[in-house]
Amino acid sequence: MIHKYIERILRTKVYDVAVETPLDLAKTLSSKIDNKIYLKREDLQPIFSFKLRGAYNKIASLGEAERKQGVIAASAGNHAQGVALSAQKLGINAIIVMPTTTPEIKVKAVEAWGANIVLFGDSYDEALAHAKEIEKKQGLVFVHPYDDPEVIAGQGTIGMEILQQYTQKIDAIFVPVGGGGLIAGISAYVKFVRPEIQIIGVEPDDADCLNRALLAKRRVAIKQVGLFADGVAVKQVGKEPFKLAKQYVDEVVTVSTDEICAAIKDIFDDTRSVAEPAGALAVAGLKKYVEQNKSKEQTLVAIESGSNVNFDRLRYVAERTLVGEHKEILLAVTVPEIPGSFLKFCKSLGNRNITEFNHRYFDNKMARVFVGISCSGEASDRDNLISELESQGFSVIDMTMNELAKDHIRHMVGGHASQELGEIVYSIQFPERPRALLMFLSSLGSRWNISLFHYRNHGAAFGKVLLGVQMAKSERKEFQQSLDELGFEYQEETQNPAYKLFVGGFE
Repeated sequence: MIHKYIERILRTKVYDVAVETPLDLAKTLSSKIDNKIYLKREDLQPIFSFKLRGAYNKIASLGEAERKQGVIAASAGNHAQGVALSAQKLGINAIIVMPTTTPEIKVKAVEAWGANIVLFGDSYDEALAHAKEIEKKQGLVFVHPYDDPEVIAGQGTIGMEILQQYTQKIDAIFVPVGGGGLIAGISAYVKFVRPEIQIIGVEPDDADCLNRALLAKRRVAIKQVGLFADGVAVKQVGKEPFKLAKQYVDEVVTVSTDEICAAIKDIFDDTRSVAEPAGALAVAGLKKYVEQNKSKEQTLVAIESGSNVNFDRLRYVAERTLVGEHKEILLAVTVPEIPGSFLKFCKSLGNRNITEFNHRYFDNKMARVFVGISCSGEASDRDNLISELESQGFSVIDMTMNELAKDHIRHMVGGHASQELGEIVYSIQFPERPRALLMFLSSLGSRWNISLFHYRNHGAAFGKVLLGVQMAKSERKEFQQSLDELGFEYQEETQNPAYKLFVGGFE
């Protein structure tokens, strides 16, 4: 079987539309993890994804009669663009069935390549079923995204390029896995030419269909898959890819959403490109493999498979990156509701930076705060911090791995106070520098009780705090004078309707 795939890969026509993408040294990441890391830049294809290779190879292999019939595919993303561009290049009519939930940016990208779009259903499975109905009724040729020998061979050209571009020792190639077409093609070629190279698949831990299949020694279907890395959100590995994967894939690494987000940042730091979650999957797996195996001075290649990311997802990615890099600890901490308690808490952190601080007054006894704290990334550092806080009398619960806390609760801390507090509210801006928050709280002293506090480090030159302070109106001028002396820019927000509607004390 492998000889047939090698022949297909060598005879492929993908370069009619695809480009030979560079194999770039990731200098920053290499230095960071003490290994030589190369990125195979499939994000630089005309559709910003490797999917063009397989789609074109399949369509170009069709006979004259099949071409006249036209082609159809079901996809909400990169495969759709690959089929559309390929059909346009070859002068073939193409229909792409996409779920009605597909973001408009992706629909327009496919339309731009001349395909006819049919929006149907709320999910890929519904779109696929509808595409199959159209295929039968109109006699079209279905172009599968991964479970097809010609598609697999097209993706296999990536493995061929890597070995041509880097002729020295390669220890392992890390490949993102969805339906398995990419890893099947790469592993077949690489293992035929240089069998000593390890082929390591990478999957999200909530969509690990190949991992489960290899463990069970048969294809298994996952009832529900995570959708963050939507490009690989596949419930069952393809039949043909699995035949190849079980022979030529050495290992599968699974990674979390946070680890994928951290990998997106790693790629950005080295290339200034923004990978989609599935596109950064291989880098996330590479990093985890290095950490688990304590690998040093190896040459490792990761496939950066695509960069078709929706811009509005970047906020979420940035929010999760620090945790994914093990550089942020999220804690729920109980402190006494008395003047100076927050200052004492900040002092107990020493030189650590606070990345986030959320508090809303509830009663006059104890305050519960949601706080993010920077750390070194070592597990012992987290344990030492929690032990130190507990020794200072604070009750601490680690929320770093709590998905509900990270997705929702951190943004919901607060609400209305349980009573009228006599608080005055300010938005305050101060230069962002190490221990900035501690210096800010120290400047306020312990005279006034803080009843509302929200701070998040956004990596900008200035930090922003929303602060509520319990004080008599007669003290307002004195308080503002202290802010003036510190040189902080501030604005009173007590009458701001957003504050009054959602977090102000009951009147």
